[in-house]
Amino acid sequence: MRRTLCARSVNDGHALMDDLDRAIINQLQGGFPLCDHPYARAAQQLGMSEDELLLRLKRLLDDKVLTRFGPLYHAERMGGSLSLAAMKIAPADFERVAEIVNAMPEIAHNYAREHVLNMWFVVAAETPHLHREVIKRIERETGHAVYDMPKIKEYFVGLNLQV
Repeated sequence: MRRTLCARSVNDGHALMDDLDRAIINQLQGGFPLCDHPYARAAQQLGMSEDELLLRLKRLLDDKVLTRFGPLYHAERMGGSLSLAAMKIAPADFERVAEIVNAMPEIAHNYAREHVLNMWFVVAAETPHLHREVIKRIERETGHAVYDMPKIKEYFVGLNLQV
């Protein structure tokens, strides 16, 4: 199972990372042990205790240095539905629409783009039916069309950003 770490810039007033925090992020981006005690094994690989690793991961998440730490699942193979979606939103209405979209648990990775379709996000739902309902709900609550773009072909991009 692959684990994902999603990080953001730490130059915005949050606690700075030390060398061990960087080593944790760099090491865990490459995978997570699949065994009875994965945190203990990951900690051993990093030369630290399991408790210290868990505390540091919690702090990195609490401080929002990391936005996510968890497994990546193939949603469609589990009966779910996943797509990229976009909207065309007037700048004056962007924050209102973003707040509505971001409040939905099925929405991830919402970004502003410099494009005619200036709001892009991922819809990840437990079922294809729920996926369609989420799109309809966004359109109903925002008053804007959602351009839903289900994947045609999947590619794996091994993105690993050294901290």
